[in-house]
Amino acid sequence: MNNYQTIEKLKILYLHGMVNTHQQHVQDNLYSDYTLDQYLGLLADEETDLRQDRKVKRLLKQANFAILAAVEDIDFHTQRQLDKNQFSNLLNLKFIRSNQNIILTGPTGMGKSYLAQVIGVQACKNNCKVRYAQTSKLLNQLKLSKLDGSYLKELKRLESLDLLILDDFGLQSLDTVMREALLNIVQDRHDKKSTIIVSQIPVKKWYELIGDATIADAILDRLIHSSHRIDLKGESYRKKMSTINK
Repeated sequence: MNNYQTIEKLKILYLHGMVNTHQQHVQDNLYSDYTLDQYLGLLADEETDLRQDRKVKRLLKQANFAILAAVEDIDFHTQRQLDKNQFSNLLNLKFIRSNQNIILTGPTGMGKSYLAQVIGVQACKNNCKVRYAQTSKLLNQLKLSKLDGSYLKELKRLESLDLLILDDFGLQSLDTVMREALLNIVQDRHDKKSTIIVSQIPVKKWYELIGDATIADAILDRLIHSSHRIDLKGESYRKKMSTINK
């Protein structure tokens, strides 16, 4: 079998990482520098790397982030009481493996959404299924899904996520259907998956936001239990950066 036939068969098997590497080595006459075991190992590594890269790109796209936030762009020097050690520990994703939650609160403009998405991007890079959503938008979508009969299917999709990020929690008042949907989400994921809640509203006011004492108890008991808390304080980071850039 000649190299052309080998490459065509690799393409049929969708082993494109091997194809690219083998073509390059044949072209440059480099494969003779390896033993058979070494060359097979090289081809396998290239195929694995290509598939992992494609998987991460797919997970990032499915997560629907507002921005692909990068950890190297976080400013730990700004006075907003962001504990670098605590945040770095969260980036090791042990909280996901332990099915724990994160509650990230603070005034508007503190970079809360960015920090949550940094963790989400890191999770995608570690093969986790993530979804980022505005809380009110997601709950309204679930409300509409009751009309077309897809409500339970949508809940199952949310339950399957390794990490669900609910941003801007509390910006819209909840009606009965939305409260029920939020309770269903939290119950389905409790002690099985991880959730990040991002809010401008202090946790102590969440009972009032949810609007029903019984449901609020059920939701918050599950969310706050074993959660990591980040409470940012200080001057608006967004406003400060806008002033600096002028």
